[in-house]
Amino acid sequence: MRADPSTAWTVAQVRAAEAPLLAAGEPLMARAAAGLARAVTGVLEQRGRRTGRLLVLAGSGSNGGDALHAAALLLARGCTVDVGLLGRRVHPEGLRAATRAGARVLAPDTAPGALAALAADADVVLDGVLGTGAAASPALRPPARQAVAAVAAAVRNGPAVVAVDLPSGVGADDGSVHPPLLRASTTVVFGGMKAGLLRSPARGWCGRTVLVDIGLGPRPALPSPPA
Repeated sequence: MRADPSTAWTVAQVRAAEAPLLAAGEPLMARAAAGLARAVTGVLEQRGRRTGRLLVLAGSGSNGGDALHAAALLLARGCTVDVGLLGRRVHPEGLRAATRAGARVLAPDTAPGALAALAADADVVLDGVLGTGAAASPALRPPARQAVAAVAAAVRNGPAVVAVDLPSGVGADDGSVHPPLLRASTTVVFGGMKAGLLRSPARGWCGRTVLVDIGLGPRPALPSPPA
């Protein structure tokens, strides 16, 4: 999709819109996961597949949770899923949903080369390592850094890469990039287009963008900084 830069959201605006909805118990993650699963299904169909093999790269935060919940939905549609855990912890509900649906969860110390081999054999790699929660420090850290570098080399001529909300390592507000990154063929954006995705050099890493409405409503106005 083509986005108007004047409609882009900052991380602060996303958090301000999410806060009252989360406090009210709105199922924002479920909506995001459903939209992500639909987008992955569309990618598979474009590749002439009804189902396929997925490699999910899941970080510690909400992006990892979105990816894991989407994996559970895709497993129910007949996909097979391997999950690489690349954060210091894992989203517990997302992991439980994916595991119950039949995902194969790899050991956290799985070698980067093994992840790269799985990526090369996959139809789709889901990049759910980092999201807007890493706005202050979007660079990948070990062991995710080594794993993503290995996967990036393996997918250059193979599977589709679908980024969850934004490619891991991209500055959500300023459009900076912090290698290693996975170049996405599709980026599935939740709620509102992140400002950084419309700026160079990040926009060159995003591929096609798909915006999923999760019910955030209009962009909230933020107070101006003091003069």
